[in-house]
Amino acid sequence: QVQLVESGGGLVQAGGFLRLSCTASGNIFGYAMDWYRQAPGKQREWVATIAPNGFTTYAVSAKGRFNISRDNAKNTIYLQMISLKLEDTAVYYCRLQQSTTQYWGQGTQVTVSS
Repeated sequence: QVQLVESGGGLVQAGGFLRLSCTASGNIFGYAMDWYRQAPGKQREWVATIAPNGFTTYAVSAKGRFNISRDNAKNTIYLQMISLKLEDTAVYYCRLQQSTTQYWGQGTQVTVSS
């Protein structure tokens, strides 16, 4: 059983930046990890993935503004977000998949104001 804890969310003005963190209770080495988000009234959507070797992929909405990274020694991944837009308002979740089991954090709220 792996527990994931997100942090770093908050209220920020449009155009601002935030850095989210997700720390796992176990070793993340060798596993891909993801960030997802869910806006009010919408389905959860994928934001970014970082592979075990550090290769990254992004949703179109995140590309060029978000950067996912990992620190295996700290069992932590990050999501650096810049140029935030109103539509980035959502609860952000991290995910780790081990074999057929998915682990999710409780989420951290990001609210972008005008």
